[in-house]
Amino acid sequence: MNLKKFLFGKTLDPFKPGLFKHVALISLFAWIGLGADGLSSSCYGPEQAFLALGVHTSLSVYVALGIVISIFIIALGYNQVLELFPGGGGGYRIASNLLGPHCGVVSGAALIVDYVLTIAISLASGMDAIYSFLPPSWLASKLLIELLLTLGLILLNLRGMKESIQVLLPIFMGFVITHFILISYGIGAHASHLASVFHQNLNSNQNLGGHLSSTVGLLVTTAFVLHAYSLGSGTYTGLEAVSNNVNKLAEPRIRTGKLTMIYIAISLSIVAGGITLLYLLWNAAPVPGQTLNAVVFEKILGESNWGHAGLIITLLFEGGILLVAANTGFLAGPAVLANMAQDNWLPRKFRLLSSRLVTSNGIIVFGVCAMVVLLLSRGMVDWLVVLYSINVFITFTLTLFGLSVHWIRHRQAASPHWLRKLVMATIGFVLTGSILIITIASKFTSGGWVSLFITLLVIGFCYAVKRHYNQVGKTLKVLEKDLAPTLKVQHFEPPLMDHQAPTAFILIDNNRAVGMHTLFWIIRHFGRYFKNYVFLSVGQVDVENFRGEEELNKMRENVSANLDYFTTYCHQHGLPAKSYSAYGADVMEQLHKLSLQVRAEFSNPIFFAGQISFEHDTWFKRLLHNGMAYNFQRKLHSEGAQILLLPMRLKG
Repeated sequence: MNLKKFLFGKTLDPFKPGLFKHVALISLFAWIGLGADGLSSSCYGPEQAFLALGVHTSLSVYVALGIVISIFIIALGYNQVLELFPGGGGGYRIASNLLGPHCGVVSGAALIVDYVLTIAISLASGMDAIYSFLPPSWLASKLLIELLLTLGLILLNLRGMKESIQVLLPIFMGFVITHFILISYGIGAHASHLASVFHQNLNSNQNLGGHLSSTVGLLVTTAFVLHAYSLGSGTYTGLEAVSNNVNKLAEPRIRTGKLTMIYIAISLSIVAGGITLLYLLWNAAPVPGQTLNAVVFEKILGESNWGHAGLIITLLFEGGILLVAANTGFLAGPAVLANMAQDNWLPRKFRLLSSRLVTSNGIIVFGVCAMVVLLLSRGMVDWLVVLYSINVFITFTLTLFGLSVHWIRHRQAASPHWLRKLVMATIGFVLTGSILIITIASKFTSGGWVSLFITLLVIGFCYAVKRHYNQVGKTLKVLEKDLAPTLKVQHFEPPLMDHQAPTAFILIDNNRAVGMHTLFWIIRHFGRYFKNYVFLSVGQVDVENFRGEEELNKMRENVSANLDYFTTYCHQHGLPAKSYSAYGADVMEQLHKLSLQVRAEFSNPIFFAGQISFEHDTWFKRLLHNGMAYNFQRKLHSEGAQILLLPMRLKG
């Protein structure tokens, strides 16, 4: 228990006054925790785009310009997402609501794969930066270090979002300061002939464009530039992360989110566009064992001892910012799982919060999947970036298309500025959709098919989960109608309880059919042996109700109403009954506290819990349903208490 507290921190009380303010992120923390993903891709995105140009490096002027323009176009588009969906959900929620659930599950699945790749590619690229100044003989340890760092981030994020960001704050600020200085100096050092450099390159671009156009056509020339640009498309993932986690921002959320977007857009355009420009101005060329950023920064800093020391510090901060970016996958990814789990596309356990009020199941899943990707790819950034860019733009395209459809359908009823918003969303949709098509077409056989195949597997899994939950839900509704009819409004004097007599303690969840099935089974098999019936229920704080005091109070009311149903039913049938409730993120912990309380009050207890079972049990069905009753049984047995699990068998 002490080890758990040491590793993850003490339990947080979701009902503690001021807790939401304590865990919410201000704009600065949101910029660091959610924007680092995009900012960090300047360590590999511009390089991949520049190398894709081959000998036609003069076209990088257009790539740099495209980076700056598209950053602000996408940022303005996602500002609309913040306004329309202040409760969070990002690309998944907007695609589901504006385009339908089928588009929503595609967007959500793409985001899941994207955030797994965020962790993998960030750690792989970060180690590439650090190993750029280490002896080549050390490269054999790179993959192991990446796996260990993934494990460390899992443990760090299990402590909480804000805590992980505070730990990584110095690294983020160090990266921003060093890179802003180097970019400013690198461009300023060529200020005297900057205009001539641009003039020469623009002239060569015109000649090159004319030559390419006459050879392969203007469309293919444009596609060539867009293809190179698309390989740096991971630069914009941080924008999606903000909209996906807006419910975790400090009030007023929309204002905080928009301010965070401004921070991200400005910093992204300066760093990503500036580094692309540095490649051109300083004639950067690939060097084996070094990143292109390392090459150009070495040129800027010089070969002196101070210059070498400055290069090492800069590359350490690059490795650090990529570590922060990998952390973004752990912050934003589980939120996608939680949102999809609320709609029954994924196992409901992804909605649950730990005692530290974080989605621990999602954190662990993302960490394990990232480790698998690193092992399969051997940490090769050039391969990972192909997979990464495709999924980023699937979500971007669906989101901006959804916004366009929204403004066309609703027009003046939605906003007096609907036309301006429609134009901005449509431009973004055309831009992101074009890049998506070009990337898939050009990189399908080079690894792009892997990304699409994995995304399709996730989508297929989501449909299987949805189908199962829908079938079970329909069955339980029919059973609830039969087993738990609406009670007539009648007032009975509650029968007196005998605390020394045999007492049945019945665990109740939010489904009355299971609870009534358990109660009827006890009466049918034990007759009048039990003189008291005590109902226990824990209101679980999950991502759906952990959004504010209003949602928590509503959850409390639902739990209370459910317990009142069972006690009223018993009173109307002359059975002494009482109920107890508790609330928290950790159901087992709260149930154990309740069991200790009632065992101290009643001297002859036996616990009962209903458990849904199926005619054909499979690992898939066990994955989708809570095994809490089995865990509680083990806990009580270890303490010498008696409990019976009563199966409620469903067809299928």
